Amino acid sequence: MQWDQKRILEIDRRHIWHPYTQMKDYEARDPLVITRARGLKLYTADGRELYDTISSWWANLHGHLHPALNQALKEQLEYLEHVNFSGFTHPYAVEVVERLRRFLPTELTRFFFSDNGSTAVEVALKMAFQFWQNQGATQKTRFVCLEEAYHGDTLGAVSVGGVDLFFRLYRPLTFETFRAPAPYCYRCPENPSLDFTRDAEHIKCDLRCLEGLERILKEYSHEICAVIVEPRLLAAGGMIVYPADYLRGLREITRRYGVFLIFDEVATGFGRTGAMFALESAGVVPDILCLSKGLTAGYLPLALTVTTEEIYQAFYADYLEGKTFYHGHTYTANPLACAVAVANLKLFEEERPLEKGAEARAYFHRRLLEIFAPKEYVGDIRYLGYVGAIELVRDRGTREPFPPEKRVGFQIYMASLEEGVVLRPLGDVIYWFLPLCVTKTDLEEILTRSLRVIDRVIRELS
Repeated sequence: MQWDQKRILEIDRRHIWHPYTQMKDYEARDPLVITRARGLKLYTADGRELYDTISSWWANLHGHLHPALNQALKEQLEYLEHVNFSGFTHPYAVEVVERLRRFLPTELTRFFFSDNGSTAVEVALKMAFQFWQNQGATQKTRFVCLEEAYHGDTLGAVSVGGVDLFFRLYRPLTFETFRAPAPYCYRCPENPSLDFTRDAEHIKCDLRCLEGLERILKEYSHEICAVIVEPRLLAAGGMIVYPADYLRGLREITRRYGVFLIFDEVATGFGRTGAMFALESAGVVPDILCLSKGLTAGYLPLALTVTTEEIYQAFYADYLEGKTFYHGHTYTANPLACAVAVANLKLFEEERPLEKGAEARAYFHRRLLEIFAPKEYVGDIRYLGYVGAIELVRDRGTREPFPPEKRVGFQIYMASLEEGVVLRPLGDVIYWFLPLCVTKTDLEEILTRSLRVIDRVIRELS
């Protein structure tokens, strides 16, 4: 198919407002026009190719245009494209639940469908809040979240977000929450070691960051509905990897003080951390689990908020008791999205990509250390499963960051596109959020190109 790139860019510049983008940055440059994709690569209208090293915003799992997922979508179009899910059901949603239950802890029995990660979090917050209201504990109205946390961009999700760069402006629109210290090992004042974070499992500490959270619960648990965290990986906060012991301690504390624990696995679920779900590495079960992104392997919007029988039963009552959960969306449990989700879950069962990818994951982690550890501009190296990150600093010894006006990460991003890789940064954290089908050959090419770009930009800025 032929595309008129000039016309596309002309209309885009005149009318389209892109997400998380300062449009003035594109006053003298054009966005890349992507017209097709296959496997790990994106292809532009002018014939260039790029490694999709961020999995198209952390959603793509098995590479672009996987034949089994394509076929599932085509077949579903012959049967049902959409139907209201309030008072109706369909076999495609039922099969999603049946297949997903095989991967989840048995304590999680109730599945509420929605259509994106932010919404899955909104559902979780409202569930936790209304549970206590339905039980008569009307004083429990507040939540605890972590600094550097990200749970979405709708106002409830923003309220429990901790990345000030994204959310500071919107604080007057949000509800008040308690914010606890993040388990940010590299920036922890209790960690004088200059060793890299890696997978955080070798770090021996007394979890002082968890003590800060416990102090909040000890004083205010009578007001608190739940604690919400991203397990093992604070993604948008800078791909911050932290120890599984933190989650084990958190689970014990929330039980002791009688508050719910919400795990937001929108980014970490479906194999991205090397396990089907990040919660597995800690061996703990939350009261509420939020899922999206990888649920359809990046094909279509679909989300789930999964909870326990205890929480579900608090809403199960005669209508006039007023305990109904009044929440829903037009595209809840969309059959097209459900069909692809079913095919995605079949791939995990039949092709076992996490087992097959173990060698590639180990190679990824080893090469990150070999390539970037010698570089003085790299303050930290961290990784978990298919996610890897380096934190760039002006001074490794003092961990001093680069001045914000240098926009080092942004400069690297722009240069990376010319090198055929997508290194979209989080501030000055450069990361790779790779699909499960990545090979050692792919990894070597991606990391070699990445090093070339980063070295050049740092040298030029210096």
